[in-house]
Amino acid sequence: MSAHVRADRDVCIGAGNCVMTLGSVFDQDDDGVVVVLQPHPDGVDPELLQRAVVMCPAGAITVTTT
Repeated sequence: MSAHVRADRDVCIGAGNCVMTLGSVFDQDDDGVVVVLQPHPDGVDPELLQRAVVMCPAGAITVTTT
């Protein structure tokens, strides 16, 4: 199973919860807006990915699996 991570930068409010949850997958630019470092984070704990989705107060992060 492969995961695909996307973030809607127009919706992001810069809370940074995703970075605190999975700093290897997410970062923030100079304005605090989310940046996806690994759109296909193979080997990352799926529970941590799901936690990043749930912890985002803006609902900007989506993870799909194929």
